[in-house]
Amino acid sequence: MKNIVIKQLLILIVIAVALLYSCKGDTEKYTSTPEVNWEASREIYLNELNKAIAGIDTLKQLPVTDLKAKEVFKTLRIAFKKAEPYASYLNPPVGHRVNGPALPIYKEDNEKTMNPVGLQKIEESIYEGETSQGQYDKELTVTYGLLQNLKKNIEKRELNASRYFTATHQQLLRVLSFSIAGFDTPVSQLGINEGAVSLQNLHDTYHASIQSIIQAKDEALDKQFTSQINEAIAFINENSDYDTFDRYSFTRNHLTPITRSWVAIRKASELWEGNQSTPFNFDAPTFFEDDSFNVNFFTPSINKNPTDEQITLGKKLFFDEKLSTSGTMACATCHDPEKAYADGLVVNKSNTGEALQRNTPTLLNTVFQQNFFADGRSNSIIDQVSAVFTNEKEFNTNVHEFSTSILEDPSYLEMFEKAYGGVSTRNTDVVKAISSYVSTLNSFDSKFDRNMRGDEDTFTKEEQRGMNLFMGKALCATCHFMPLTNGTVPPFFAETEREVIGVPETAENKELDDDTGYYWRFEAEQHKGMFKTPTVRNAALTAPYMHNGVYTTLEQVMDFYNQGGGGGLGFDLPHQTLPFDNLKLTDEELASLTAFVKTLTDDKVEDNY
Repeated sequence: MKNIVIKQLLILIVIAVALLYSCKGDTEKYTSTPEVNWEASREIYLNELNKAIAGIDTLKQLPVTDLKAKEVFKTLRIAFKKAEPYASYLNPPVGHRVNGPALPIYKEDNEKTMNPVGLQKIEESIYEGETSQGQYDKELTVTYGLLQNLKKNIEKRELNASRYFTATHQQLLRVLSFSIAGFDTPVSQLGINEGAVSLQNLHDTYHASIQSIIQAKDEALDKQFTSQINEAIAFINENSDYDTFDRYSFTRNHLTPITRSWVAIRKASELWEGNQSTPFNFDAPTFFEDDSFNVNFFTPSINKNPTDEQITLGKKLFFDEKLSTSGTMACATCHDPEKAYADGLVVNKSNTGEALQRNTPTLLNTVFQQNFFADGRSNSIIDQVSAVFTNEKEFNTNVHEFSTSILEDPSYLEMFEKAYGGVSTRNTDVVKAISSYVSTLNSFDSKFDRNMRGDEDTFTKEEQRGMNLFMGKALCATCHFMPLTNGTVPPFFAETEREVIGVPETAENKELDDDTGYYWRFEAEQHKGMFKTPTVRNAALTAPYMHNGVYTTLEQVMDFYNQGGGGGLGFDLPHQTLPFDNLKLTDEELASLTAFVKTLTDDKVEDNY
């Protein structure tokens, strides 16, 4: 009898196990991903990188003055742009060095300056002809080594859905931020055509990998995407002249529809859901949505994912003057919502009413950067808020000692309880709460955004011309990168650029301002007068301008840049980073630029949020 029971139990166990595996099999069948030939796409990236390396080898055989060098360089760059999505995704620092600006690199670890290398420096040497053969040879050798480094990465690391979709998202942004803006090729101005190269390469790798999946799931989407790519390339081919290329129409009518389709393709493929640890919201259909960029990426780790209660507490604290020792200064004292979170003053005021050193910047979209204050002295938004607390001319409060005077308002007790489980003995939670609130002061719902998304068609001819100038001839977007229009460098957003532009002391433009800016950090000569590149968004509401508030109108700012910055005004600026002597813009063009900047004003700002 005992043996019969045991046998029956064993039979039941076998049946149960069989059923379990049967259910598991059904589940796997439902959730399994189709087979994708990722290797074919990886081979495209690798083959193109080999062509770029071969291009360096060819250049090594030619004198820098040889007329053939330009054609070789052009072919080399095309090959690199095809390899760039995956090569730079795998190694962002090296990828950026290969295709970064031709500027000296200051190494903070040893405080030494490295000569510029990479494709932009090679371009400069070939097209401008002011580099010695010896220096040129060094540029080629170092760039060759960097490309070999990228090649090893591609050879070692297999392509997969996550890497492919992320790399492609990054490259689509490069088309907007770099290619059509001239950032990649400031001397040869090959970038417009390279935008077409990137788009064609996207379709080539799509065809080699996931196109069959999309055709099976949504044939109309596949045809739409292919048509959009072909139409965008045709648009570029019709007029790829740098000065006259219509960036407004290209972005609105071609690039934005492509990004919409690409997001839809990623979702339809069911291969990858996205990643919240990157700068992007991969579900945002364009680069001009309220949520196109992931605030958490830019937020210090100790303050990610703040709760609604923490943000609400931060907002109340933002307006509370009791946070300061004098009881007369709140965050909103200098960052007034009715003045686009600036203060409208030339320079802001201390807690005793005396003039401080610098103009108050807006807090709008301020989270999307990697250093804070005009001189970049804080590395995070929490450090920035903390610095206001400890500054004896501002809050003059110890961050590590809680400001009990604010508890005179009994509602704080409940708010702190909900936000942080009680009142801390330190101001740490106060700083975090304020930082959380400031990080919500972001919006991309300007006339510009709505037109780029295709939600409306309201740009005037003057505004269109202004956008084309901003992203083209006027070179604004080579420092104020689209779409954020600040100095945080796409597509990795790991650094916020600083520039030496030679701001004058007064609007008469007679003398250089004596504020040395970032020079405080290392006391290096190339940092004298260097300041963080701010956002241009909402600039129409945040006069006066520049770190010292020297200009009261946008027209004055445009004139300053048109003259070539401080260098163009005649100041001695051996390290000025503006890439021109003067822009030679007409009065009509300057007016168009101003009109475009005004389209960057967000409706929510005018409504004071």
